[in-house]
Amino acid sequence: MITGDHALTAQAIARQAGIVSDYSSDVLTGRDIDGMPHEQLQERVKSVSVFARVSPAHKLKILQALKANGEIVAMTGDGINDAPALKGADIGVAMGRAGTQVAKEAADMVLADDDFATIIHAIEDGRVTFSNLQRVVFFLITTNLGEIITLAAALVIGMPLPLTAIMILWVNLVTDGACTVPLGVEPKHWDVLKQPPRPPAAGVLGLKLIRRMLILAPLMAAGTLGLFVYELYAGSAKHAQTVAFTTLAAFQWFHAINARTNYVSILSVGLLSNLWLWMGIGVAVILQFLVVYTPFGNLLFGTEPLVALDWLLIVGVSSLILIIDEILKRLKVHGTLANRTSQ
Repeated sequence: MITGDHALTAQAIARQAGIVSDYSSDVLTGRDIDGMPHEQLQERVKSVSVFARVSPAHKLKILQALKANGEIVAMTGDGINDAPALKGADIGVAMGRAGTQVAKEAADMVLADDDFATIIHAIEDGRVTFSNLQRVVFFLITTNLGEIITLAAALVIGMPLPLTAIMILWVNLVTDGACTVPLGVEPKHWDVLKQPPRPPAAGVLGLKLIRRMLILAPLMAAGTLGLFVYELYAGSAKHAQTVAFTTLAAFQWFHAINARTNYVSILSVGLLSNLWLWMGIGVAVILQFLVVYTPFGNLLFGTEPLVALDWLLIVGVSSLILIIDEILKRLKVHGTLANRTSQ
């Protein structure tokens, strides 16, 4: 809390607001800031939460000290004297009702109802939206990379292609579509407000998510190609392609469950908390059955019906992507809450 009021007044208000717990907490005044080197101010802002008797110039110094410490700074204000700090903050928030026109123009956003609690809701909604976008992008890139590796490996080895063009289109349009839409409406998770702010220059996918993709995509390709080779030497090419086609689709069903969480087990967010995803997977499974077991599907896609043993192999192999990713999450290979800022 930064205010122009007396230090004792500021401390009392901060205690009522829950910013500090008692009257023994430090209060830094504008006079203190004037006599303090920038390096010392950087250290003090790490522990001080209340600043009193400050001028617009002091507010800028506080902001600069916080930024120098690597913090992401949001500033709220309503008066003309708040404009420089609102402009200098990473996110300036002006009051919509009580705020002056100058403050509103200097700010990045305007708080329409003047209720600070709305800022928390806005941060929460923003993080949920970004996380869902991240899930969709992660899922799509991983599955497409798995397809590319599968086809490229088959070409390099010199074996028949495990997938036809129409099979690839089906997986990309139908299977992907049935899974990505529900991932885009994933409900908020319990830790959404416990995560540190993302660096401004950070992309949608951090290094740890890219590393995760580079583990799971080859696994998807190895499982698909492995079953294709096994069936190719045990039966017909059409049967082998049907198995490879269905295995790749099944990998995506299980990977959609993976994509719901990046760092913690899916059990921690509740298996049934996103019923839309289960409905999407259910639709994808039914459509895959139609492609495999109906005469029209067999004719259009060049497939043939599978037997129970085929399904045991397909589900057993494709579920490995879920099992292995869960193990990696448990072992904290993908990262923990404490080190997510490094992304």
